Order: sequence, then structure tokens, then C-alpha cells
Amino acid sequence: MSGQVKGEKTYRGIAVSAGVCRGKVLVLHRTRRAIVRRPLADDAIEPEIRRFEHALVRTRQQILEVQRRVAATMSSSEADIFDAHLLMLEDRVLIEEVLKIVHEQKVNAEFAFHTASERYVNVLENVQDEYLRERAADLRDLTGRVLDNLLEVKEAFSLRNLTDPCILVGHDLSPSTTAQLDKKYVLGFATDIGGKTSHTAILAHSLDIPAVVGLQTITDELTTGDYVLLDGYNGVVIVNPTDQTLFEYGQLAKVKASLEEKLAEVQHQPAVTLDGKAIHLSANIEAQHDVPAIMEHGAEGVGLFRTEFLFINRESLPTEEEQFKVYREVAAALKPNTVIIRTLDLGGDKFASHLQLAKEMNPFLGWRAIRFCLAQPELFRAQLRAILRASAEGNIKMMYPMISGLDELNQANAFVEKCKGELRAEKVPFDENLDIGAMIEIPSAALIANALAKRVKFFSIGSNDLIQYTLAADRTNEKVSHLYEPTHPAILRLIKMTVDAAHANGIWTGVCGEIAGDPVLAPLLIGLGVDELSAAPAMIDQVKYIIRRIKLSEAQVLAQAALESESPTEIFARCVEFARQNAPSLFENRA
Repeated sequence: MSGQVKGEKTYRGIAVSAGVCRGKVLVLHRTRRAIVRRPLADDAIEPEIRRFEHALVRTRQQILEVQRRVAATMSSSEADIFDAHLLMLEDRVLIEEVLKIVHEQKVNAEFAFHTASERYVNVLENVQDEYLRERAADLRDLTGRVLDNLLEVKEAFSLRNLTDPCILVGHDLSPSTTAQLDKKYVLGFATDIGGKTSHTAILAHSLDIPAVVGLQTITDELTTGDYVLLDGYNGVVIVNPTDQTLFEYGQLAKVKASLEEKLAEVQHQPAVTLDGKAIHLSANIEAQHDVPAIMEHGAEGVGLFRTEFLFINRESLPTEEEQFKVYREVAAALKPNTVIIRTLDLGGDKFASHLQLAKEMNPFLGWRAIRFCLAQPELFRAQLRAILRASAEGNIKMMYPMISGLDELNQANAFVEKCKGELRAEKVPFDENLDIGAMIEIPSAALIANALAKRVKFFSIGSNDLIQYTLAADRTNEKVSHLYEPTHPAILRLIKMTVDAAHANGIWTGVCGEIAGDPVLAPLLIGLGVDELSAAPAMIDQVKYIIRRIKLSEAQVLAQAALESESPTEIFARCVEFARQNAPSLFENRA
């Protein structure tokens, strides 16, 4: 279809950075590096290794320069994104694998590096966790730099040389390219691939550049010079927009400005319904540099602190001391608000480069999360001690992922008691009354929630996994993703069962999956009795806005109707109607 688009045509993707822009397209075609396998003579192996090491040094210098520029033009938190690149660059497992290929196969460094790094990229691109899957883009960014330095390839086209404003269209934009975009000339960008949690998306949001990703074939559909309107609110790219479309988007800009003002007004107001029900609204975070976003959006602490990124892409396991410093830093910064730390959810689809884990036939039903930790006592002990020590700040809670039955919970609690005993003997302070919770992510846990509730202080429903495991549907698998339905009656009944068991035993229940950050579904969860919602910081404003415009009594009527319905589609339609009636401003900018 390239170059054949004449009338208005719309492409739908994923909105990752808000805003609307229009202008001419500049299509960036994919870089195709010619990686040739070149045999080496014995005496050429050592010089080849030196060439590889020089390329790594050069790449490190380039990344540090990008990081310096980002810190100067944006902030240190955006610059911290490139720490992940530096860690990957120093991954001894990857480097040793490259050296082994060069030595044993007697081949050139670029072929060896490409072979080894592709294995890593393929693993990341196929994981279940969206956040981890997006790290494949970081690794591709890094490997591309190393290969360019090995091949001595100069940048064919530099975005720093732009002279006219344009909208970039490409298969993907690397984080390091995105970080250096000039807002004077780059009005927005659209890509074939990518997701909401990619570092490219985060940087686009920080730069305030409208962006739409996941458009699949947009680079093949458009040619340089095409005129488009890019809608970063709804994830839409419109080619050759009509006068009517342009008029409607002019109105949208006014509506959106009004909504931004309304959201700003509630940012630091409590999340309380019109009839007085307070909902604890927390944020999901990955690292300490997410703390400013929590404060900016008025979240009440952290409902899910994922700890996996302390463990992956490293040469060795993080020490107890390293972990303690990170946990304490976050807790101290957010006092008196609560920080809930999830113990390591490693294994299965998440891996650490220094842990040589055997490949599993079905990693999502395998050795991961609490199962993995119970089988790795020293690793688990170091994390538990670090969390306990940080709990001396007074505002930390802890929860275990993927609990499937009482045995796992009892074993984990026994580990904690042992660590408490050690710290007492060492006279190291910690919170003796640290609240410990269980994540409800597996149907078996929801079905025995009453028994679990007697042994924990709270539940946190991981809705992404609960939906996947209940419906046997992987939302990243296009053949079955249509079966992944958050409003499936089975899911709602499991949530209700969990909430009722918690309340019967005097404890509270939160939801920390994706549905907690959806303003359409948040009222349904509140109606089902959920006490806490934990979402990505950027979604807190919208969820709080709708909470402050609904009544608990009406949300309960919505939930009851949903529990009596047999149709996921009908339930979702009711939720949309309820949300639109109570908070129309949230939906005036949606397509």
C-alpha cells in the first residue's frame, strides 16, 4: 500500500504519550546490518578479542554521553534508564559467551556477539511480563551500538540534522534515539512495535512528545512526505485527515486542556466516593527512581514494589546490603505512606543472567516466584533480611507472589521467623509487627482464601496472572488473546470470593494488576468490595477522578449485576456506560 493512500485512512495502535500533532511524515527504515561469519586463523584470535573489548569501551562511552545529555535536558530519573544499558554491557555471562564462541569456533567478534546477544533478546521478547518484554528493546539498542562499533558503521542519518518539523515513523525507536529527539523538529512519532512500559514510551512522555506504538505495519503503509494527524490520547494515526477530522481534533484539544485542569485539581485530594467510602490508591513501581512520579500523581504510597530488576542483567546476585539500601531509600522518601514490597518473582518468564536455570517446557506453570525462592534459601534469606532491616523505617509491608496453597505460605512465614531470630540475635532493628500479605494470582489461592486469610494481614490480587491462569489464555499470544477477558464472570467471582474471605477474617484486599488502573473497571472493583487499588503512577489521576465522582452504593449495584450476568461483553458494556455517566470528561477525548 506504500504511497497509495489517497483518502482519509486510520491506523490504530497503543497510546503511550498524550497529545495531538499533525504534519509531514519522515519514515525511518530499519537498519540492516550485514553480519557475516568470518573464519579466523589462530594468530588472529587475540587481536579479534581486543577489537571486541575496544568496541565495548567505545559503546560505554557513547551511553555515558547519552546519559549525560538526558540528565542535563530532562532529569536524573530519565538518565537512570541508561543504567540498565550499562549493566547489560557489563554482563560477564554474555561477554564470556562471546569470547567462548570466538575461541572455540574461531570466528569474528561481530558474528559471535550477534549470536550470543540474539539468544538473550529472544528470551526477553517471549516473556509473559510486559514490563520485562519491553526490556528487549533496551537490549536491541545496546547490541546495535556494539555491532555498529565493531563494523565501524557511521550513522546513516542523524536526527540531529533535521531542518523541518516532521512526524517520525519507524519500525521502532531505540531509547537512546528517543532521548535525543529535538522537540522543535520532531512533532511526534509512530512505530510498528512497542508497548506502554517501554523506556522509549517513558522518554516520549518525559519529552512531552505525542507517541503511538504497536501500529504493526505503519512503516510499510506510509512514505516520507505523507500528511498525517497523530493522536497520542487514543493511539490513532490518521493519514490525509479531512477538514471535518481536523475540526473535531481542534475541539478535542480544548476538551483535553479542560480535563488536564480537572485532573490537576484532584491530584492531591483523597480518593473518596461521594458517599464517603475511602479507597487506598497506591502506585506500582520498579525502582527507586519511580518515587518522584508517585509524589507527582498523589498516590498513597506503593502497592507493588517489583524487586526483579535488582536481580536481572547482573554479573552476580545483589547483596543483602544493596537491597537494604534501595528498600530503605524508597520507604524513607515516601513516609508516612506505605510501601509494599513483593518478594522476588523470578524464574519462569523472568531470568537472571547469572543464574543458570534449566529450560522448562512450560515456565508459567513451573519453577518461579515463591516456589523458586523456597528452593533458593540463601537468595531468599538475603532478600528477607534486607526487607526486614528496611522495615525499621516503619512504613513497609511485604507480600509473597504466586501463593498456590497453605504449605508455601507456611514455609515462607517460617523463613521470615528464622530471619527475625537472626536479626534479634545480632541486635539489628526491624519492625516486629511487619504486615505480611499473600498475592492471589492462582485460582487455587482464591478458592482457599478463607484459610490463607487466617495467616496473613492482607491480600493483593494480581489480576493479570489470575486472568491468565483462570482462562488458560496468554494475552501476548494472538491466537488466544481474545479469550483474555477481565470481565469474565469467573474472574469476578474469584475476586468477590477473595474479598469476602478477607473481610470475614478482618483483613483488607487490594488489586495491583492492570485492571486497577483502568477508570472503566475501577468502579466495578470497588463495588466488589476491593479496599485498595494500585496502578502505574500515570493512571492514578484518572482513577482518583472517577472514584470521587461515584457512589459506593451505585458501584455495588453495578457489581451485583455483573455477578449475575453470564456475558463478559455485557458486563464490560455496563462498566463503560457507568463510567461515562459518572465521569464523562474522562471519555470525551477517547475515540
